[in-house]
Amino acid sequence: MSSPLAKPQIIAHIQKSLNYTVFDSKWIPRSARFVCLGNFARGTGVMQIYEVQHGEAVLVTEVEKPKPIKCGTFGATSLQQRHIATGDFDGNLNIWDLEMPDVSVYTVKAHKEIVNSIDGVGGLGIGDGAPEIVTGSRDGTVKVWDSRQKDSPVANMEPGEGETKRDCWTVAFGHAYNDQDRCVCAGYDNGDIKLFDLRNMSLRWETNIKNGVCCVEFDRRDIDMNKLVATSLEGKFHVFDMRTQHPTSGFASVSEKAHKSTIWQVKHLPQNRDIFMTAGGAGNLHLWKYEYPAQRSKADSDGTEEGVAGSVSLLQNATLSTQPIASLDWSPDKQGLCVCSGFDQAVRVLIVTKLNTV
Repeated sequence: MSSPLAKPQIIAHIQKSLNYTVFDSKWIPRSARFVCLGNFARGTGVMQIYEVQHGEAVLVTEVEKPKPIKCGTFGATSLQQRHIATGDFDGNLNIWDLEMPDVSVYTVKAHKEIVNSIDGVGGLGIGDGAPEIVTGSRDGTVKVWDSRQKDSPVANMEPGEGETKRDCWTVAFGHAYNDQDRCVCAGYDNGDIKLFDLRNMSLRWETNIKNGVCCVEFDRRDIDMNKLVATSLEGKFHVFDMRTQHPTSGFASVSEKAHKSTIWQVKHLPQNRDIFMTAGGAGNLHLWKYEYPAQRSKADSDGTEEGVAGSVSLLQNATLSTQPIASLDWSPDKQGLCVCSGFDQAVRVLIVTKLNTV
């Protein structure tokens, strides 16, 4: 019989209480530092940089901004610059140089309302193509930005004439495996998931998971689409196999009722795309592994290829707080190192062990 310690363990290494509501936390690539983004009770935004030193999180920089900051990404920056792109409550997209964070190096009024979600691609020496940023907003639009182009987005996905505007809660890049191809996946408050093909400027696929979509993420942004995880308000998540698209039934998927509450976040392990962590509304984390089926596609009765979904198994879970964990980010450099923040106004650095053996 295997001992409990043979499984991965989720260890809270550092816990730091904050004097503001923190919405997002991100590791700074190639460093022992992370950024926290949020808002003070007085209604202003805050950006803090912490450095992990001898088992402590030491505050390095703190800057106050006019508007609360909702989300951030390093996905479109170079490793030399390591600029963070953020979306705020006023609909602004800003890019900051963390060495000099007082003034943004790029700013645009991206949306009429709050930027709920942001993702970047083409940076950090990963994958091909131009560095681009995607933002999703309460105003119902999803926009793609190139920081070399001022004021106007390179793509704008908005509801057509007469369609009701749905609150876009989450956006993610994927399929960026060469210079031309790139997709954006967006999740909405009514359960819609839409996959936009940026090369053809078309809606490639859509489905509805019957519950507000809190988070979507591809297992890798820079490969031919492999898997997509979508999490929902009611504690369910769906894993779609994105390799085979059937003309009528779309992509095959497996769903799991994981948490008793909202699953706020899903993040794939950078060093192993088949392992991912979900963060829940009851302050818990679940670590999952996806197992592929023996055959990933089969022919239907008409001879058309359709996908076959695999299965997910729970590796470990841990309860860190009584409040929701709203953000989660794996370190791109150290396997198993992760930062998360919650609505208990705390940020935690976690160590997840034994990830190389699962």
